Amino acid sequence: MATVILVRHGRTTANASGLLAGRTPGIQLDEVGHEQVVGTGARLGDVPLVGVVSSPLERCRQTAKAIVDQQADKPKVVTEKGITECDYGDWQGRSLSDLAKEDLWSIVQNHPSAAAFPGGESMSTMQARAVAAIRRHDAAIEAEHGTGAVWAAVSHGDIIKAILADALGMHLDLFQRINVDPASVSIVRYTSARPYVVASNTHAGDLSWMRVKPASEDAPVGGGAGHAADVASDS
Repeated sequence: MATVILVRHGRTTANASGLLAGRTPGIQLDEVGHEQVVGTGARLGDVPLVGVVSSPLERCRQTAKAIVDQQADKPKVVTEKGITECDYGDWQGRSLSDLAKEDLWSIVQNHPSAAAFPGGESMSTMQARAVAAIRRHDAAIEAEHGTGAVWAAVSHGDIIKAILADALGMHLDLFQRINVDPASVSIVRYTSARPYVVASNTHAGDLSWMRVKPASEDAPVGGGAGHAADVASDS
């Protein structure tokens, strides 16, 4: 069972100005975003990543580079179209305040499984291709590096929310209950029994415990003893 660390790209110029960037070329991290991803890279520096998979969009590639720069073994970055940003079609490049006036906005918020962006893709299509890409890479990494391998996927807010919703067994209509901030870290472990959401939307904290291979695919009844690093720190 491999483990994937899902990282959202850092803050961008579009995020700061309230625009829906979508797949617009040339959207880069702003100064705050650069600082955020350096911090995220430092957190992940304690975890020996066997690979990094990135959305092809520039803001994600910048984030992936910040992660690899702080890895001792400098894993290769592979781009993956399956985890690129949602195709928002005609909504792309417009302000969020303006989009909130559209009839479709309510559907996106309350019934996203029925939402399809004019000139773009549906949210259900977005989830299906993102989950398929993550599971495909996860299986390939486990086959090559063995159980206990850890890798990172750098993507976008709605993409990561959709992947987490799938791992949690949630219907897509509930995925707006999940929050994924810029440069945040979420962790999913896929097993033959089920996916485990190990963490969601974290911004700080020691990740060195991820060096230790999980002991079992079974869910610990009663919650278990926690990670080895946590137990040691409590003693």
